[in-house]
Formats: sequence, structure tokens, C-alpha cells
Amino acid sequence: MHSWRTGPESWTLQRDAPNPGAPLIDLASNDYLGLSRHPDLIEAATKAVRDEGSGAGGSRLVTGSRPRHGRLERELGDWLQRDSVLLFPSGFQANIAAVCCLAGRHTTVLADRLIHHSLLVGVQASGARLQRFRHNDLIDLERRLSKLDSGQVSVLVISESLFSMEGTSPYMDGLVDLCQRFGAKLLLDEAHALGVLGPEGRGLGFGRDGIDLISGTFGKAFGSGGAFLACDSSLGDKLLQSSGAFRYTTALAPALVGAAQAALDLIRSNPDWGDRLIQRSGQWRAALAAEGWRQPDGSGQVLPLLIGPDSAALEAQATLEQGGLLAVAIRPPTVPEGTARLRLVLRRDLPEDTLNRLLQMLSRR
Repeated sequence: MHSWRTGPESWTLQRDAPNPGAPLIDLASNDYLGLSRHPDLIEAATKAVRDEGSGAGGSRLVTGSRPRHGRLERELGDWLQRDSVLLFPSGFQANIAAVCCLAGRHTTVLADRLIHHSLLVGVQASGARLQRFRHNDLIDLERRLSKLDSGQVSVLVISESLFSMEGTSPYMDGLVDLCQRFGAKLLLDEAHALGVLGPEGRGLGFGRDGIDLISGTFGKAFGSGGAFLACDSSLGDKLLQSSGAFRYTTALAPALVGAAQAALDLIRSNPDWGDRLIQRSGQWRAALAAEGWRQPDGSGQVLPLLIGPDSAALEAQATLEQGGLLAVAIRPPTVPEGTARLRLVLRRDLPEDTLNRLLQMLSRR
């Protein structure tokens, strides 16, 4: 496996081996809007370090809170139209906190079969009973909900708005309607959607009643690091008072908060960024299908190109690398056996000729 170091442009990486110094166009990372090297984020992070140091030095409830933490939480809440937002050092940690807040040992959790590992760890930590419904299959979810007595059993449904290895999204109206009809709570992981999908990039859960808790991260479209949970005021107070994952960890580093704030400012100032990226993803899907590939599922910025055998996926990765493109082969156990794939990621700052280069290299397989 090669290691990589960032190059001089936001869309390039440098190879350590086998051809040191040769640039690669990045079709693999989650920096969807190309903000991790944006000058506004670099300036904001640098200023935060100079003003407040490299770390927060304590938990939020001791000495870790800074005015910038509160500002980012308030402005995220305003952007998402949520009463309460709490910052976390990582998305993994935020998801564990989210599940444990909504579920306990008397709860039955109905989770999409392909949810992120962090959410499954959260279910385990909560002590809840777990059932997994077929991916984005609302008929299967309804069948399972109908067998539970919501008057006697606490029920939590967990899904994601963009599944990062599939590129697919649930039918949100139907998902919310089912949860409301059966009295189930709903946790929606928006990590890969925020900044790109939904109205002005505010996620597929934006503006929908019936979603109890939204999980989001800054390490993807926001180009920074850390995460947050967004909810109503009563649930936010419960998280603040009882969540060990929030109370007993060092606060998010000032530099990451500063960069996330700068990213939020940019995303709010450029509400069409997400739509333009989605339009481009449609062009890529159509072009791949025209070349005989199975059209990648979904409509977002993640395009899984199914290969099948692990060895063939690795060979495809190597072929693209020779042509200056980085697209990593995703293999079991991350995806089911026999479904190894290249996970192609569209980014706002990709060169215009990237699609042509990709199609040329794929044709050499």
C-alpha cells in the first residue's frame, strides 16, 4: 500500500512510491468542496493557534470552552434551523454519543444494514437490541416497525443521508413518515451530505420535522476536523448533562473550530456549490454508463464503480495511478464479498479534463 503526501494544489497528491514526486489527481478523499487548502480556512486556523494555542487544554465544562466554540454552535444551529448544537472532537465520538442519548437497554434499534461502524458501536454501548433492515428498503423497515409495540418498546431508527461506500440516499419523506407513524425516534447521520446535498448544502434532513437528532462532521465537505450533533433544546440539554462522550473529553482544538467556522461562512456565501457538484456528478454517471460501465447508484458526489473481485479492483486502482489518478479500491470487510469497487469522489476543484482522463485509463483495463 502506498503512502501519500499532499502536493502544491488542493486536488493533487504526491506519491512516496513507486514514482516519488509524480502528482496524482485526488479522486478518493472526502474534501468534497476542496476547502481543506482554501486560504480562508488556513488563515482562520493559523489565527486561532496564534491567539489560543494548539489545543483547548480541557473539556468544555472545565477550561476547554472558548467564545469561538459557542459562536460556531450558534451559527450552525441557525444554518440548520436547530435549537441546539454541540461540538465533538470526532464524528465517531459524536455518533456514539447520539445513539447512547436516544437508546438504552429497553430500546429496539432498527438500523439500515449499511450504517457506519461508529453507529453500530454506539448501539452496542447503549445496550439496545439491534435489528438491521435492508439498505434503503422502507418496506422492510415498515414490516419490522409493525411488529413492534411502540407503546411498550422504545424504538430508534438509524440511517444516513448519503452512504459513503454506496453513493445512495434514502427516500427521506418516506423514512420520516414511517418513524412518525409508528412513534419511532430517528437519528440521521448527515456526515457525507452536509455542504453538498439538500437546500444550499444543508443536508437531506433540513426542514423536516420528525428527525430527532442530526450528526454531522467537519472533516469532509467542511475541510477541517471534528463533528457536531444538532437537535432541539431539550435533547441538547440531555446531551450536555449526561453524555460522557461530550463531558469527559478535551474540547475541539481552536484551529479546527476556526477552520470549520471559515468553511461554514464560505458555504453560506456560495449556496450553489452543492448543486453544481451534483450536476457534474450526473454528467460523470452518464459518461461512465455510455462507456459500458454499470452506472453508479445514487446522484451525489460519491460514485462507486463496481468491479467485483478484490484483485480486479486493485488492478484498476494501479492502472489509474499510472495515469495520474488516485482512486482507492474498497474491499471487504468494508463492503460485502464480491462487490469490491473503486470509490470515485467528485470534488468542486477537480480539473475540467479529469473525466476524460478517467475514461481513457479505464478503457485500458
